[in-house]
This record gives sequence, C-alpha cells and structure tokens, in this order.
Amino acid sequence: METPHIIAWLIGYGFIGITCLAVIEKFVPLFPSYILLMLLGMTIPNAPHLAMTLGATTLGSTLGACCWFAIGRTLGGERVATKVKRYGKFFFLSAQLYERLTKAYRRNHFWVTLVGQTVPGARVYMALPAGILKLDFLPFGIATFLGSLLWNAPFLFLGYTLRTSQYDPYKAGFWAAICLLGLEATIIMIVSVYKRHVSERSPERVKV
Repeated sequence: METPHIIAWLIGYGFIGITCLAVIEKFVPLFPSYILLMLLGMTIPNAPHLAMTLGATTLGSTLGACCWFAIGRTLGGERVATKVKRYGKFFFLSAQLYERLTKAYRRNHFWVTLVGQTVPGARVYMALPAGILKLDFLPFGIATFLGSLLWNAPFLFLGYTLRTSQYDPYKAGFWAAICLLGLEATIIMIVSVYKRHVSERSPERVKV
C-alpha cells in the first residue's frame, strides 16, 4: 500500500485514525510533519472538526513521544547508543543528532522538552534521551503535549484556511508546501554556515 493510500485509509477511521497517524509519524516520517498536518487541515470541513483534529494529532504526537520515552528508559544509554549507530540511519537518526539531543537536556528539562517539540527532526526523537535520563514522566508528558500543540496548530490552521479560501486548494497547497520546504532548507543552511563559522574561529581563540 502506497503512502498516500495509507494516510487516506487512516483518515477514513475518523479521529481515532488521525490519532494513530500522528503516532506513526513519530516512528515513520511519511512526509515532513508540517506537510502532513497541512494536508490534514485541508480535509477538515468546519471549525469544530478543526479543534477535534488538533486534539487528535496532539494526543497522537504525545503518545508517540511516550513510546520513545519508554524505549529509552527500558534499554538504557549504552544499548540505545549502540542501536542508534547500527540502525539509526533507517529512522533518519544519526549518532551526531542523538548526541546533540542528549546534551540539550543539560539545561531546563521542561523547557527543552517543550521547545524540542517545535524543532523539525528533534521533535521526533527528543523523547529517547529523556527516557534514558529517566526524567519525571508527568512534567515530560505535559511539556510534550504543549509543544506538540504549538507545533500542530499553525499547520492545521494553514491547511484549513487554504481549503476555505477563494483559491484552488490543490494549487495553493502545493505552493504552500514548496514555501515551507524552502523555509526549512534555508534555516538548515543558515545554521550549518553559522556552525562552520564558529568551528573555524574556535582554533583562533585558543591560540590567542
């Protein structure tokens, strides 16, 4: 079954299917999550359904993160690090990204978790090191829920707005997706250039 058919099949089961889709997205990135959310938004017929879809996707994202949390807590740091090196490439999780996510938790756990749910890439796997570090589950769950809500809401609303606008929803959705992908690529490029600039200057600081 092709990816679009899987998504359509799950949506056919209503809010339960949408919740399951949000859980699956945490493990198998079918599309960039913002594209998936925008497409979901374009299927929403009215405002009450928009609110319920937001609740379903946020719940699903939180449940998916809790599954990663449980995996990290069960396996422990050494076993997870070994499996990330061996199998991480199949889940778009490099050893470098895993290490950065783990280091991020040296700061405020609640805010790192909340903000992490609004960062592409990090939002999928942030819960794995949280489980390894055995963070308190309740604050982790609340922060994950709030962060997922902040991430899901604007993209669902964007899709819903495109559907109800005077423009052709398919063309508008296509160009909106292109703009979102371009924005993400630009941000990644800027961050990469900044990191390279910092790494090139650091030896000079040591010399001085």
